[in-house]
Amino acid sequence: MAELTQKPRKPNLWHKLSENPITVKELRSRMRGRRAFVVLTIYLLSMSGFISLVYLAYASSTGGPYGPDARDAGKVVFSAVLGAQGFLVIFIAPAFTAGTITGEKERQTYDLLRTTLLPSNWFVMGKLLSSLSYVFLLLFASIPLLSIAFLLGGVSGLELIVSQVIMAVAAVTFALYGLFCSSLMKSTLAASVLTFGGALFLTLGLPSIVLLFAAIMGPLLFGAASMSWIGEVLLAFGGLLLSATNLPAALVVSDVLLIENDAIFFFKESFYDNATSTSHDVWFFSPWWVFLILYILLALLLYWITVRRVRKIANK
Repeated sequence: MAELTQKPRKPNLWHKLSENPITVKELRSRMRGRRAFVVLTIYLLSMSGFISLVYLAYASSTGGPYGPDARDAGKVVFSAVLGAQGFLVIFIAPAFTAGTITGEKERQTYDLLRTTLLPSNWFVMGKLLSSLSYVFLLLFASIPLLSIAFLLGGVSGLELIVSQVIMAVAAVTFALYGLFCSSLMKSTLAASVLTFGGALFLTLGLPSIVLLFAAIMGPLLFGAASMSWIGEVLLAFGGLLLSATNLPAALVVSDVLLIENDAIFFFKESFYDNATSTSHDVWFFSPWWVFLILYILLALLLYWITVRRVRKIANK
């Protein structure tokens, strides 16, 4: 009798996410065919060939009598894998989401989906999870290739953890940006152009503009003869903050600071004041955790705007 009168348990968050009809439909249509496994195989074969070429090129460039240093070779392999993962996150992840909403409009199935009882936030979440699941599959499949770097040496476990956390957060943010562009535009082609243009601007265009501005205005604003220790501190803070907004820069700068300064979260640098002949110690931050905060906030903002766009379109 106690079992009959017991109230049914409410489904938890994981149950709701896994039972989302949009997620189930998209995953079944994507994973039932051979295309997903063919793409995964080609991706791993391409990664393996790329890493082999990078290692052979590095080994031939050293020209030592005993071959390349194993630790340096491990670092090169680690950087090559991260470069391939970065390309996947910046360009492939938003490509999976850029046509999710516009594709439904072009197939004239969007109105049918929006007439169901599924809320707008769960509709967006279902599209996001179905796309991110395959992106994360590609990311996780490339992690065993990093074992080559561990066998060669020169890479710590902390570097691996930090880099993969950065990749995961960046994948979610770029995928949400593609989903936002898909809700903003009326065709998949326009959404794809806007998605790749924004990704290129954020990754390459914005750093190029900043470097060009620094090269032109730097000698005028921060002359070597007139720069005080406060100006050097502000310049260092600005450089770290800018690197925290860019995925490749955050990976490179955080790794360099971790190796040279043993800086996980913060590190200390000394600046000499020529006017008073004293030294000042200043604490700086490692860019990787600032990158995580900025991109998580950006992902939440993009998710909120996309849900509002979907709800607005549905109410028209």
